[in-house]
Amino acid sequence: MPKTKKTLTEVNLSAPQYYFSRELSWLEFNHRVLQEALDPKTPLLERLKFLAIFSANLDEFFMVRVAGVKKQVEARVTQLTPDGRTPQEQLEAICHKLRPSVALQHQQFDKILRFELAQVGVYILDYMDLNQEQRNYLQHYFEKQIFPVLTPLAVDPSHPFPYISNRSLNLAVVIQDPETKEEFFARVKVPKVLPRFVALPLESSQYQGYSNNLETQNQTQNSKRKTIWLGVPLEQVIAHNLASLFPGMNIRECHPFRITRDADLSVQEDEADDLLSAIEQELRKRRLGGCVVRLEIQATTSETVRQTLMQELSLNQNDVYEVEGMLGLGDLMYFMNLPLPELKDTPWSPVVPPRLRRLAGLNGGGFDSQDEEGEDFFSVIRNGDLLVHHPYHSFSATVQRFITQAACDRDVLAIKMTLYRTSGDSPIINALIAAAENGKQVVVLVELKARFDEENNIQWARKLEQAGVHVVYGLVGLKTHTKVVLVVRREDDRIRRYFHIGTGNYNPKTARLYTDLGILSCREDLGADLTDLFNYLTGYSRQRSYRKLMVAPVNLRDRMISLIRREIQHCQNGASGRIVAKMNALVDPQMIAALYEASRAGVKIDLIVRGVCCLRPGIEDISENIRVISIVGRFLEHSRIYYFQNGGLEEVYIGSADWMTRNLDRRVEAIAPVEDASLAKDLQEILGVMLADNCKAWELQPDGTYIQRRPPENAKEQSAQKILMDMALQSAGLA
Repeated sequence: MPKTKKTLTEVNLSAPQYYFSRELSWLEFNHRVLQEALDPKTPLLERLKFLAIFSANLDEFFMVRVAGVKKQVEARVTQLTPDGRTPQEQLEAICHKLRPSVALQHQQFDKILRFELAQVGVYILDYMDLNQEQRNYLQHYFEKQIFPVLTPLAVDPSHPFPYISNRSLNLAVVIQDPETKEEFFARVKVPKVLPRFVALPLESSQYQGYSNNLETQNQTQNSKRKTIWLGVPLEQVIAHNLASLFPGMNIRECHPFRITRDADLSVQEDEADDLLSAIEQELRKRRLGGCVVRLEIQATTSETVRQTLMQELSLNQNDVYEVEGMLGLGDLMYFMNLPLPELKDTPWSPVVPPRLRRLAGLNGGGFDSQDEEGEDFFSVIRNGDLLVHHPYHSFSATVQRFITQAACDRDVLAIKMTLYRTSGDSPIINALIAAAENGKQVVVLVELKARFDEENNIQWARKLEQAGVHVVYGLVGLKTHTKVVLVVRREDDRIRRYFHIGTGNYNPKTARLYTDLGILSCREDLGADLTDLFNYLTGYSRQRSYRKLMVAPVNLRDRMISLIRREIQHCQNGASGRIVAKMNALVDPQMIAALYEASRAGVKIDLIVRGVCCLRPGIEDISENIRVISIVGRFLEHSRIYYFQNGGLEEVYIGSADWMTRNLDRRVEAIAPVEDASLAKDLQEILGVMLADNCKAWELQPDGTYIQRRPPENAKEQSAQKILMDMALQSAGLA
């Protein structure tokens, strides 16, 4: 019997009940990060690292997202979000959602991880745990190393409340004049120029005491274990030596606090004659900081101090976050430097793709421009497109190598490149400078508005310009987020274009931590498209059509919508429809509505969305054919892959854009088809490995929560990132 076609009723796919809050979805993502810190299977120091990442993520969330919502409240914005909330309702929902996660984070550190660290000889102690010898040592250390750096600031009628810098840790001190009995408020900043944790001499460990947090019943057992590190937080050393800062006064109270300010950067480009100078001015404003958006205090802080801080910083109760224990857990990253490899992930060394192994100098070390048979990097690309997958593949032996060889190759005439973020000691920058010095035409589009990398990019822009590189800053009103390099080379009697199109930044450091993909190719159509794209970026081109590329904000949105609707058409014609998409975030309402339409038509859709996902899966008659997973592991999932079944004529794309409104409408992005059939199959295999993950994958539920997948009983554990590492080793003949 033929399957009866389901009759669909008309539905308003823009209705708020079909969308999750962007802000709350982000908090769900960060909660998944926190779960890595809670997972006993995660190596101990890696658990500390994930606590630090959770904190750093929250800082940025408040500096950008919460700050933006608060501005909307102040501006009396009434427009509802796609999920139907006012700005004020968003703030209240954020507060309600976040507090349990923050409490869980601090409980995990203070009650569990500190004890487990002590079990392996790492003692993060409280000052009250120390014996007299250790206190004497710290007093001497304070006098010699800390005291000269401190500046106590009083608050009274002649001293206004001091400026508190963004993300700074401070001590709120209440002092009393012993003669007049009058009390005063003072602030002492904990200096960032000093290490957050003060190490004690290891020989003093035999005298150390233990608080209840470190389980006194295990004292005898712990005392027999070798001490690796022993110390206390810097703010506690300062707090217990305040008498030196306020001689002759009585110290009545001392409470640590930490603030977060609005740090978003706003530049009116159409009014800025010199964009670089305008952004430098905005950076100076950011250093001073905008309005305070969050106050972190310890739960033991007195009501008097709390009210003083709230009043002086213009905060309400929802802006205050009480924690048990130490503030600023982002500083726990300090302990990743400890020489305890057994408490960290097994080190990973990226491999060289098989086709490049001869060029990598594997037998003699270093990198050669040619092997003994005369093959160079460009001939490898001429022999076929090359797919690179970082950090499984070496960035230095692939993308960086491509750029550095182009810089010194005598037949290369021009190099054109976009730079969104790069490292502080980037070999790529040095290669571009060398290329200009070698007389090549070098054009670099430096995105000055890359959030929190503006200052770094300004420095690189100036350095490149001084070397003779043509530096441009992109288009008014648009960030240039695309990741492309174009190399123009003279070969016999023709000009050939080589290029890299990727999903990640040209940053050797993050290439070891983020998963990203790239294609190295010399296909004529894509090379011509990239020439048109650079003309669009550097000149006055109004290019509206491209041969192969999907470019935002030109045609990317329309092309993606048409690819989704093509799958709908296949279903309506009696065939099957299938979409698999991997990205960092899915936010855009129009794209979500198109996916709902596809689901209703019978298209089977799998979405691998690392972070924010505003689509609500599993709703009957709306999204019952859509499954959403998120993978959080040792590497940050950053690659974007888009697969469309197309009735058997499968198409796979990679590029820089997520399905977010900003990527589709307010950024320059490039998505490219992967036309080599074997590479397209490789990408489908990567998607398959991701979808089969039952260790680090979390599945989004219709109510907005995520459930972590676990292998069925007696089934094999499948961690996508572990499998991809094994596959890389096998391909390189190292497994």
